[in-house]
Formats: sequence, structure tokens, C-alpha cells
Amino acid sequence: IGCITVLLGAPYVHSASSDQNTIVQPGSEVSFDYTLTDDSGTIVDSSKGKAPMHYVHGTGQIIPGLERELAGMTVGGEKKVTVKAEEAYGPIDPQAFQEIPKEKLPPEALKVGTMLMAQAPTGQGVPVRVHEVKESTVVMDFNHPLAGKTLSFDVKITGIKATAKK
Repeated sequence: IGCITVLLGAPYVHSASSDQNTIVQPGSEVSFDYTLTDDSGTIVDSSKGKAPMHYVHGTGQIIPGLERELAGMTVGGEKKVTVKAEEAYGPIDPQAFQEIPKEKLPPEALKVGTMLMAQAPTGQGVPVRVHEVKESTVVMDFNHPLAGKTLSFDVKITGIKATAKK
């Protein structure tokens, strides 16, 4: 008998069996622990000490390469997944660099590598990075910070809730 844990208000089946109710498949509500490293082995993010990541499989809520690799896993399953840039945050887009006047930025932000938050037309915050500081302008990189990078995930499935049958 598997135990049931409440996570975000939804019961999750914790069982090592691989019947249709406990495997990651389209529509499954899945939770997993992870450690994300970049291609140099640097830890970029981790769920250690935090709640597991939660998503609905097959809906594009996580990067495509990771979602594909999680399909068919069961609760307790562990896997190391390597995802190339094309199936993660995409290659670096040369069109995502913009020059803006230096006076639009605070003086303390005028250093290459500084991360700032810009506001998209939708009102959503978008991370941007100072790419180059010129005499009167600053080149900003609007690519996702992980664009162009191969990513490695160490994952462990912690919960699966199968889609309700109609």
C-alpha cells in the first residue's frame, strides 16, 4: 500500500509499482526533486531544502528535453538527464541583443554581467544581462540566462497523480 501525501492540495500516490496510475504520462501531475548543473558542472538551481518542482506532464510547463526524459518514470525513480540547448532554452538569439542609452540604467548596473529585470509588454518581469558597455550606450542581452547551454538534471520523482478518468 502506497502512502498519500498532500502537495499543493492534491494527493500524490507514492508507490514503486508501474501500473498506469503511477507512471509519468500525459496529464499526470508530477512532482520531482532536482539539481540542475550547466555544462561546466556549476550548480545553477536545486530543489534541495525547498518543495519539489510540480508540473502537469505533456503541457509544456517544463523544458521539452526534460519532459521527454521523465515520461514513463515511476515514483522513487532517479535519473541523470542531459538536455541540449535546442531542447532547453534554445540557442543564443543574436536578435535578442539591444543597445540602450547609458543614462537609462543606474550607474551601479554599468558592469558587464550585471543582471537586471526588465518589464515585458505583458507586464511580466524578464531577466536581462549587461553584455557590453560602450561610450554612450549599453548592449543588453535579452536571451534567457540559460540559452545556448547544455543542461544536466539529477532528478528523482517524488509524486504522481494520474489524470482522473472520465
